[in-house]
Amino acid sequence: MVQRVTVPGLFTPPVYAHASVVEAGTKLAFLAGSVPLDADGKLVGAGDPVRQAEQVLANLDEQLRAVGSGMAHVVSTDVYVVSGETAVLSAVWDVVEASGLSIGPHSSTLLGVACLGYTGQLVEITATAVVPEAEPSAGTEPDRV
Repeated sequence: MVQRVTVPGLFTPPVYAHASVVEAGTKLAFLAGSVPLDADGKLVGAGDPVRQAEQVLANLDEQLRAVGSGMAHVVSTDVYVVSGETAVLSAVWDVVEASGLSIGPHSSTLLGVACLGYTGQLVEITATAVVPEAEPSAGTEPDRV
């Protein structure tokens, strides 16, 4: 279903693949950026990129489950961090690496940016994931959209 490729002639990436190949006919989910807001729309972890990354990943997990997927099925992410400091980006990446996203491993880009959409927001993650086919229960037809 998903082939994850680490290119032998390139530097071996830490816990991610250079490319993910998905066969045609596989259902994909393209998720909007996951942000560090709670269910009431309040910012979580003001001033703390690590805490915000944890909230972003919890929200991403919710998004994935809502479409019938999960962290292990993510094939690509873009991780945005409001910082120009490598240490801050690395701290956020450590949170990503410790999450279920590293099961894949998936292809990822980590970016330091000037600002994000919500006041005080320091982290955002966009993702593309495979939505595995659900096994139909005995005597039922699969849902068609």
